[in-house]
Amino acid sequence: MKILGIDPGIGITGFGLIETSSRSVARALDFGVITTTMNAPLPGRLKELFESLQEVFDTAKPDVVSVEKLFFSKNITTGIAVAEARGLVLLVAAQRDIPIYEYTPNEIKKTLTGYGSAGKPQMQEMVRVHLNLEKKPKPDDAADALAAAITHSLMDIA
Repeated sequence: MKILGIDPGIGITGFGLIETSSRSVARALDFGVITTTMNAPLPGRLKELFESLQEVFDTAKPDVVSVEKLFFSKNITTGIAVAEARGLVLLVAAQRDIPIYEYTPNEIKKTLTGYGSAGKPQMQEMVRVHLNLEKKPKPDDAADALAAAITHSLMDIA
């Protein structure tokens, strides 16, 4: 099964594609980030993100998509923009009839580390270990997307 993990954001959206043959065996096929033009008007940034997401989905051809849920934001303006970016991810997946699974950051952290408040370095290390990578995946947004994909692979529904 090919699982595309997404860490949505308006400035940077992380993506990570893994392939699983069982709940305990996964390998990274691709990961990276989509960036939008900083300080550009929001509609233009959303268009950039939408077009880039379409390319990622068309290239990856995932069986399922695992998306990080937006759970809270201290800055409401940032939270709204992230929610709009997240909506584009859901739209692109829905247009392709790809099943969508959503996990909170705490669910992802707890699944990978056993601790819902794990820090970025610990999460990156667990992603590296689980996917048998030589180095911790960078940047953080790509590592978070891989973590979302791994989380889905470890759930009973995978």
